[in-house]
Amino acid sequence: MIRLLKMSTFFLLLLLAWELVYRMHLYSPVLFPSPLSVGQSILDGFADGSLPEGIYITLRRLLLGYLISLGIGIPLGLLLARFQLLRDTLGALTMGLQNLPSICWVPLAILWIGQNEEAILFVVIMGALGSVIMSTQAGVQSVSPIYVRAARTMGSQGVHTYVRVIIPASLPTIVTGMKIGWSFAWRSLMAGEMILFTLGVSGLGHILDMGRELMDMPRVMGVMLVIIAIGLITDKALFGRWEALIHERWGTSKA
Repeated sequence: MIRLLKMSTFFLLLLLAWELVYRMHLYSPVLFPSPLSVGQSILDGFADGSLPEGIYITLRRLLLGYLISLGIGIPLGLLLARFQLLRDTLGALTMGLQNLPSICWVPLAILWIGQNEEAILFVVIMGALGSVIMSTQAGVQSVSPIYVRAARTMGSQGVHTYVRVIIPASLPTIVTGMKIGWSFAWRSLMAGEMILFTLGVSGLGHILDMGRELMDMPRVMGVMLVIIAIGLITDKALFGRWEALIHERWGTSKA
């Protein structure tokens, strides 16, 4: 309850500071709208159905691409942690690709796949994949050898050791990588939707880019606030619960 009060107070102060800067007329109202106009733009978006539709389409693309990246990235991370040859080859490639900005995949997706849903999905997968692979590898490699030796002493071998000891012990690092992958997936999706804007149905990225073209800053900032709100809700409702359960299971919760 106290944490919620602190968070609410902080965001209220940010809102008041925003209103104060607006009233000081340091910037043109066209480029720096008031909180009231941005809030009204969000309400208008929900009223005309554009924001609910955009949120649904964006989240559908995001979840599909993200789940595929997890399905590919976690097994590859486990293999990289197990085999030195893969770390020296595929691991080096993954590290290099991780430094590539997500927007760089968009032209490649257009040329390879076309200007369609599959291109956006490809961009999302490639944006999140690297962090999932690297975090899984790092999590497995950071497991204390004492756990493994103790398990083998009690008769555990091979796959059983991985499933019952190594993977559970590496979950804190893996979940952290999943959070990072989720944020990279968001960024990749926004880049894809803003550039691949000729699709029949728009998402939040398309609405954001349309606001830019129309010089509609309340719409632009409104969509940005919606994206931030979705990110906060996801972090608290999904990843926050996972992390709390994992830390409780391993006795690493902070007092």
